[in-house]
Amino acid sequence: MTGINGADILRWEQEARQSGSLIQASQLWARWNLDQVFDRSGQSGGLGTSSLLRAFQACLILAPHGEEPSDRALAVANQISVGPLVLRFEGEGQLIGRRPLLQFSFTSVMLKLGAVTLLQRTLARPTAKSMPFFALIRINHNDGTLAARGRGGGLAVWKRDASSNRHVG
Repeated sequence: MTGINGADILRWEQEARQSGSLIQASQLWARWNLDQVFDRSGQSGGLGTSSLLRAFQACLILAPHGEEPSDRALAVANQISVGPLVLRFEGEGQLIGRRPLLQFSFTSVMLKLGAVTLLQRTLARPTAKSMPFFALIRINHNDGTLAARGRGGGLAVWKRDASSNRHVG
């Protein structure tokens, strides 16, 4: 677990609102393991929430999208795992603005047990007004962390998976 607290994130968020974080898509290409969550005011996400999400190996996977990787488009996956059981949402996203926002939508959900797909469904695209997003606050390449605020107002810190080393999957 990182030593980042809610007050740190709120301070970084204020800086990002003023100057932008200027995060580029290629800086995000990795598997990001969820490390900590906080409520909208920067308080801890609740009794054991961060620990539970780490135990379920909650992660955000970001990769180049399309034939020609751009500085804005990303393939996006979000998953949790319990042993060999994996629940994974996949879709696409794009970076918008200087802060930037990572706006995304999931196009499919799958449930796998090891290499066997138990369930796979296509998901309807949300309307533009209800599209989920993460407002990217800060990326720190030295400690491998990414901080963001979600559409619902909560704050999250992810830690780059050491084994991903800019490779995803």
